[in-house]
Amino acid sequence: MSEVVYEETATMIAAGELQSFVPFGREHCRNHPNAFNLQLRELQPASELWSSDGAAGLVGSLQEVSLQEREREWWQLRKGCTGVKEEEVMFEEELYAAGNVVVWSQGSRTQASSVYKAFTVDSPVQQALWCNFAVLQNNNDEEVEQTICIVQSSCINVHTVTGKDFISPLPFQVSNVWATKFGLLLERKISANDTQLNPPGEPLPMVFSMLHPLDEIAPLVSKPSSQFDSSTVHYMSDSTMKIVFTCCQPSILVSYDTVQGTHTVWALRKVTHDECSTVLRYPTEPVGKPLGLMASNFLTSHLRNISRLDSPGGSGTELKSCALSSPKHYNVLRSNPNRAVTSSPGAHSRVHSPNISNMAALSRAHSPGMAAPSFSGASRFNTSFHSPSSRGHHGLLSSPNSTVNETVLPPEMEPIVPDLCVEQLWTETVAAGCHREMSSQASKVFITSDLCENRYLCFLVESHQQLRCVKFIESNESSQLIFPSVTTISAKDAAPLQISARQNIDAMLVLEACGSLVLYTGITRVSKVFVPGLLSPSFSLSNQRPQISTPVESVSTPANGVNRHIQRLSEVPAQDFMPSPVSEPKGLNNKHHEASFFEDHIFQQATPCIHGLRDPVCNRVTLELGGGAMLRISVPEVATSELVQKCLQAIRFILPKDAAMKVLVKWYNIYNAPGGSSAHAEWSLFVTCFMTLMGYNTERLAWTRHLHFEVPLSPVIAAKKARHSAQGSEEDWDYLLASRYHRQIISQPVCASVESSDIVATEMGDLSSASSPGSSLKLESSAPLFPHIPALFYVLHLLYQELQLDELHRAKASSLVCVLQQLARDLQLEEYVDLYWRDYPSVMSGFSKCCSIDHAVIEQMQRPSFLLSKPPCVFSWLSSCLRGDENTPFPYLPAICQRTRLLVLSYALYIFGDDKATSSSESKYLFKLSAGQKSCASEPYLRRQSSVKVRFSSASLAEQLVVWLASQGFTLKDLESVPFGVALPIREAIYRCREQPCSDWSEEVCLLIGRQDLTKQAHKMTLAKSKASVSSGLSLEPPVATEPDEEEDGMSDIIQEVTGLIWSQDLRIQEVRRLLRSSGPVRVSVVQLPEVSDHEYIEEKENKLLQLCQRTMALPVGRGLFTLFSYHPVLTEPLPVPKLNLTGRAPPRNTMVDLNSGNIDVPPNMTSWPSFHNGVAAGLKIAPASQVDSAWIAYNKPKSPELANEYAGFLMALGLNGHLTKLATLNIHDYLTKGHEMTSVGLLLGVSSAKLGTMDMSTTRLLSIHIPALLPPTSTELDVPHNVQVAAVIGVGLVYQGTGHRHNAEVLLSEIGRPPGPEMEYCTDRESYSLAAGLALGMVCLGHGSNLIGMTDLNVPEQLYQYMVGGHRRAQAGANRERHKSPSYQIKEGDTINVDVTCPGATLALAMIYLKTNNRSIADWLKPPDTWFLLDFIKPEFLLLRTLARCIIMWDEILPNSEWVKSNIPQIMRGNFDASEDINMETMAQAEDYITAGACMALGLRFAGSANSDAFDCLYEFARTFMKMMPFAGTAAVSASLQQMGYYNLQTCLSMILLAMSMVMAGTGNLKVLQLCRFFHKRTGGEMNYGFHMAHHMALGLLFLGGGRYTISTSNSAIAALLCALYPHFPAHSTDNRYHLQALRHLVVLAAEPRLLVPVDVDSLKPCYALLEVSYKETKWYNETTVELMAPTLLPELHLLKQVKVKGPRYWELTLDLSKETHHLKSILSQDGVLYVKLRAGQLPYKDDPQGWKSLLTTAVNHRSSGVTAFKPETISTFTSNPALISFADFFCKTSEGMKHRKDTHMFSAMLYECVTQECPEMLPTYIAIEQAVSALQRGDLQQTFPLWQLRLVVDLWDSRMLRGPANSHNTLLKSEFLPVMKNAVDVALDGWLKDSSSVLRSYMWNQVLSKDAQSIMLACFLVYRSVPCFRSTQLKSCSSFGDLLSCSSQLEIPLRDLLRLAPVLLGSGSPSLLGFPLQAFSS
Repeated sequence: MSEVVYEETATMIAAGELQSFVPFGREHCRNHPNAFNLQLRELQPASELWSSDGAAGLVGSLQEVSLQEREREWWQLRKGCTGVKEEEVMFEEELYAAGNVVVWSQGSRTQASSVYKAFTVDSPVQQALWCNFAVLQNNNDEEVEQTICIVQSSCINVHTVTGKDFISPLPFQVSNVWATKFGLLLERKISANDTQLNPPGEPLPMVFSMLHPLDEIAPLVSKPSSQFDSSTVHYMSDSTMKIVFTCCQPSILVSYDTVQGTHTVWALRKVTHDECSTVLRYPTEPVGKPLGLMASNFLTSHLRNISRLDSPGGSGTELKSCALSSPKHYNVLRSNPNRAVTSSPGAHSRVHSPNISNMAALSRAHSPGMAAPSFSGASRFNTSFHSPSSRGHHGLLSSPNSTVNETVLPPEMEPIVPDLCVEQLWTETVAAGCHREMSSQASKVFITSDLCENRYLCFLVESHQQLRCVKFIESNESSQLIFPSVTTISAKDAAPLQISARQNIDAMLVLEACGSLVLYTGITRVSKVFVPGLLSPSFSLSNQRPQISTPVESVSTPANGVNRHIQRLSEVPAQDFMPSPVSEPKGLNNKHHEASFFEDHIFQQATPCIHGLRDPVCNRVTLELGGGAMLRISVPEVATSELVQKCLQAIRFILPKDAAMKVLVKWYNIYNAPGGSSAHAEWSLFVTCFMTLMGYNTERLAWTRHLHFEVPLSPVIAAKKARHSAQGSEEDWDYLLASRYHRQIISQPVCASVESSDIVATEMGDLSSASSPGSSLKLESSAPLFPHIPALFYVLHLLYQELQLDELHRAKASSLVCVLQQLARDLQLEEYVDLYWRDYPSVMSGFSKCCSIDHAVIEQMQRPSFLLSKPPCVFSWLSSCLRGDENTPFPYLPAICQRTRLLVLSYALYIFGDDKATSSSESKYLFKLSAGQKSCASEPYLRRQSSVKVRFSSASLAEQLVVWLASQGFTLKDLESVPFGVALPIREAIYRCREQPCSDWSEEVCLLIGRQDLTKQAHKMTLAKSKASVSSGLSLEPPVATEPDEEEDGMSDIIQEVTGLIWSQDLRIQEVRRLLRSSGPVRVSVVQLPEVSDHEYIEEKENKLLQLCQRTMALPVGRGLFTLFSYHPVLTEPLPVPKLNLTGRAPPRNTMVDLNSGNIDVPPNMTSWPSFHNGVAAGLKIAPASQVDSAWIAYNKPKSPELANEYAGFLMALGLNGHLTKLATLNIHDYLTKGHEMTSVGLLLGVSSAKLGTMDMSTTRLLSIHIPALLPPTSTELDVPHNVQVAAVIGVGLVYQGTGHRHNAEVLLSEIGRPPGPEMEYCTDRESYSLAAGLALGMVCLGHGSNLIGMTDLNVPEQLYQYMVGGHRRAQAGANRERHKSPSYQIKEGDTINVDVTCPGATLALAMIYLKTNNRSIADWLKPPDTWFLLDFIKPEFLLLRTLARCIIMWDEILPNSEWVKSNIPQIMRGNFDASEDINMETMAQAEDYITAGACMALGLRFAGSANSDAFDCLYEFARTFMKMMPFAGTAAVSASLQQMGYYNLQTCLSMILLAMSMVMAGTGNLKVLQLCRFFHKRTGGEMNYGFHMAHHMALGLLFLGGGRYTISTSNSAIAALLCALYPHFPAHSTDNRYHLQALRHLVVLAAEPRLLVPVDVDSLKPCYALLEVSYKETKWYNETTVELMAPTLLPELHLLKQVKVKGPRYWELTLDLSKETHHLKSILSQDGVLYVKLRAGQLPYKDDPQGWKSLLTTAVNHRSSGVTAFKPETISTFTSNPALISFADFFCKTSEGMKHRKDTHMFSAMLYECVTQECPEMLPTYIAIEQAVSALQRGDLQQTFPLWQLRLVVDLWDSRMLRGPANSHNTLLKSEFLPVMKNAVDVALDGWLKDSSSVLRSYMWNQVLSKDAQSIMLACFLVYRSVPCFRSTQLKSCSSFGDLLSCSSQLEIPLRDLLRLAPVLLGSGSPSLLGFPLQAFSS
């Protein structure tokens, strides 16, 4: 019989899915607009196009074009791989090239093709291919860039999938390009000149590599494995070698030697350092003249063409040198062994050469967009390879534009270092002796593998019609490939296929010489392939003519168009060259073509014959037929049903390779016989095939006979069976009728039943005697799988256990169980049979037949060691795990039983609490089967598993479990398919983790635990760009303007939704907008008195307007802070800048008042600085995260010159928000050369702010030009405006902030005291320059204190002290000595320091250098003097600065109370004054007030942004005190204090205190501060000048910084910025820059940081309120404290915090632990502070329910009992947004008319209520499943015991939780009374059955035969639920008492609870009560 089974020759399979194939690109190109137009323009000279009769010319050219196109059409297909996962749909990608167009399209079986990308290039496409380049990232990881490369004659265009484009010019003509793992390989075309080189001259390299489009093209190095000298490494310069194939995995290439006629396989790898150095050494001429350098340079000059004569015309005089044409000079490139080798100076690596390679490296590192320019166009490649040589005999180098004089070599030429090396692995051996016909080049090469993972490299040699298959094996270190054997298959064509994508089963389709298709796997022939609709060649009449010698391919299919112009290949002109290597060999016997062309053609029309195969993708392939038609067919899959696939996988895993191969081949033929199988029959077919192979006679087994077939099948006919099919053919029937088994079919009725089996006429070889049904069935021991039955049985049993764990596959388990029970019976494994019966009692009761196995042959069966008598059952394993019993490891099949492995390890980890279960002690719980053939699929799996690092061991088990599951790729979708009982512990772990997840979990973990708020957070980066983030999309419309024509005020971008939540009670934001509005006219109300004339009245109004304008001009500074970073600009529109409106309207008639009327004097240039500030304010709106580029910045440049100041401000603002770094250097240069003062100031400050603290060199150069002191002393004097110098000096401070840079510090130190020059230079506004130098020095040495490294000789602190208090000027040292030789002619200072100039800068420099160092000795220098005499010498302003400086040095001593502030006032002022002393009260009052103001300022800096209430109260008190002194409207009497102080001084102090207050309350919008600001806003006129308005509105801006999203930091850098910006001397008028440059006021932005946390509901994406719990770290001022804040709120500074937590009960808790890392929270805050929160079910947001009275739980709180009854399902929608729950309530919980009679609705409502209140809606299906299982048991209509297994697992989990005590119960998911009720119902049902049928149970236990009645189902249920083991032991019979029973029970592993139920039955008494107790007493 077995011979029959293996009659492979007769088999044939049918191909499916025929469709005619036309490349999609061809269709697309037909309609593509550019295809013709581009060429038309090139073909026609312009004159002809314009001529009147140009039409004729056009037509001609059109024909020409289409001809050319048709010839150059070319395409390739591949499997789609752009980010599609394996499970998803497979699709094909096509790359089509014709003419100048390349089309990349995608399509699948289910979807039509569509264009993915189409490219049109300038010249005809020679080749197009896909290639992946590896790009090195910053962290040394390689990222693969998928690209498409289009090869033209002069360059390669590379387009990446991500949208980058590169053009790489080609330095030579390329014949072919190949994609490899590393990049592209280019084969150089051999030009005619190459051949004319004399033999001694060594050829140039032939193969070059390009690792990235921006890298240089480098020659390839080869390392042959020759016997003589293995170390020789040389360039691949052998022109006889052609590459025919490259491959990425493994990285190899196959080449063909045109002389030897052999193929060679090479390994392609990166070149090693030694090989590089070997190749780059140069030989010398025997003469001794070192010309090797020349030769190498010749190559270099060719590739780089650095020759000076680059212009096409040369240099006028051509160098008539020998042009290297003589072979003597053109030296050897590779070192020959017989030559002396000398090292040459050119052999260093290319890093040092300042040539193009560095440019390429540079541009690759920085800007991918700049690729092409860095090559200076293609002109440098315009070398001899292209231009037709004018003097052919001059050899290679003769083109006029690249003549290189041998003596005049450019010095920087040096060789190009190779990147890749090929190492020879294997070469074909040629049989010597016999005269061989030279084998031609392989036309096709591919890699395939057989069913058992042997891999083959196959190449098709068309001349011999052979397919040579070379087997290869990766050696242990996997770097080497070993090629053990070669097999030859005769074939005309071949193509690799994949017949099962899931299991990676490869096959190959071979077109035999006779024209028939045969399928092979590896080198094993599987079967012929029958293509319906194509006549098989064996039936054609014309088959007699000898056809082998005729290459049929010459018929003009598109691929062979070249051969129609029959000519020698070498003469084919370049533009006709076909990129496909296939076409070349076919031209070798052209003589024959002409003769046989016509006859062939006639013959083909008679029968469409297959000429070739092309484009294999997965299991589809294109057949090329005669006449150019193409047909796409698919070779059928190994199996479509998942169950069959899994079984085959298991069989393949366990069997030895050869046996597995036989089974799979056999099955493949049976399954895919022509006629097509129906899906439902696949399993039956598989069972029949499988059982037959094991030796069963499937006809005689009742159950296999009933499998669904249309005809009963026998083993013989199984190879070819007739089935109904849509596309069968006559031959099927002929074949069938001719078969040996035909008569048996006739003699049998179609549906044979059990009775009729005896009339089977058996004509089988062995079973000759007719057997009656009574006789025993025997197994055929000669069957191929007979020896392996036990192993196969065990594998399938494990597969069965795996299927049980998946709800979606469980139905298949019942099919599998039939096969298993048969095998188990025959192997006499009683316990297995019992297990199957327990699982499927209703199915199993029908089976009783056994097949006996002869004892004689039983030894032939290999019983594997792992086949145990006790069957592994996964449910009982998990159950005993829950009960805490010890378990043996559970067996599993790697890569097949994944679910088993996952769940077993999950239980081990979570239930046993073994946290090493998933790593080191996996073997404790799992026993991994390994036999026969290792499945390669398991390898990547294990690797993937090991790469996951489960970080924390100390974390709770639940967290570990969840993290591990997520790392294994387990998702919620998978969890849904896990049976409910098994899944419960996992659900519980998820539930626990959901309460308090870690903030640093990966996205997968968050999804698994159902915290979308966290996944959303992880996805944040993408969100901000889409319109869903708070900043851009969530904002409501800005409030509608009251007047329709209202001007844009620049403040409409403040996010209403967020501010509305922060300040929900009032309209303070609108008020701030009103106060800061500078775009509308102001109201000028002046009452006209009777005696005032009209003209005077107009003047009065204009004077009033002038006062009001002082205020208007100061507003932009505040507005910039208010709208900070609130706007994302649209790149196609310019930035809207609100205009600065300086007009007024006078009531009552609203007449216009204007300053330009000429009635009053208006200061010149009054508006220049205010409009600068206006520009800054507009620019500061742009958020740092916006997309801004250089072009947009330039695009905003205004046309009119009067807006130049605004644009200057805009540039500065762009620097402050970091966008100025994107401005191209060229533009910066442009702006500076204009010489516009404001632009220079804005640009210099902007660029340096953007480069804060980077020490950026280019910025330093930029700044140095503007600072005379940084230029060399001899340099020309540049006339730099004073303000620009000041800005540049501050710029140096910013760029070098905190670096302690020695040179700059020295220069700045001397600049503080820069004396005025002789010619009035440096004489005006000296104060601001000196201050700037001091501030800059402070920034450079910021916070360094006494640790200034390398600056001790400068004596910085002493020098500064001298600047502060005065004294003799020191001699200028160093470079600037010359500058200051002669004193100023205008200003007489003498040789003492002018303290008035130098003091402020020096004081602040000291303060910044010693900032926060608490250095008391320095602080004491700054104390105010303690005698009246000395006090008189110091300006009160300087006292303010000194106090401020002293306090911030003693940072830690600042305390937020008024005592501390007053402690700064010296003792002499605080005591009682002796009247006799001559005290100047004015001095005293001013000193006291300024010192107070300085201390308040320090207090403000210390508590900046903290909203500290003590600090605020203290400052508010002082502000009130000062306010009382001020004279306000109506108070005629001037107070004494005001007389002493002076209005100006009081106002200055008050402004400083106001600024200090707003620093403390920055971003909070505090009302008290707002009232003060508004009060000062209203005060105009009098002494209230421009500077004070600026201070007050800055305070207002700080108070609402960034619309409440930003606040101020107290880092060193921020303090420095604040000191620059809030310098306490404000300008007197709008053009005043004498003491402090106005532009510096904006540096306050550098101190701002986002700290607003906005909770956003993850479901509605709306901002909402949420309760936060913020924990502070312990400090020396306070212990660790926790405060509750209602978000949205500003967080304190992050370094002070320990953790931030979203508190329940409304929202899911979420903890951000800052003790671990602050990075996560920082990224949240920087992206608009959006923190996603998830509302719990049954809760309402705070906005809708502020007190929490409406929530769902409150009903339950009020009346504990009636929680469920009071719950109305209709109201569910108000408490949960989960759509599944809402629809469940709709359909199942409402008592509609039709549902009145159902009792379930109440039950369902109760379940729903519980799920919602317990916050676990995903438990609803579990509740329902439990309820369904119990009710089915009560009704008694269970068909299988699976639900009881699940109930039992649920009960076990419940018990294990309850046993640990009630303390653990709060963690369990099933909290309510639901489970006890259900448990009780099961107990009642089973006890009731036990009472009636104890005899059945007893007879089962005593192993008696059971009657086949319905009892068996209940019996199985009882056994499963009560975990009764399989009793086959007699030890229980001896138990006479309960005590004996108890002692036995420990061995039996029966829980005590269940043992009590069994005791009466076991001990023989019929009554189910024991020792007088009713059983119920024990049940709970």
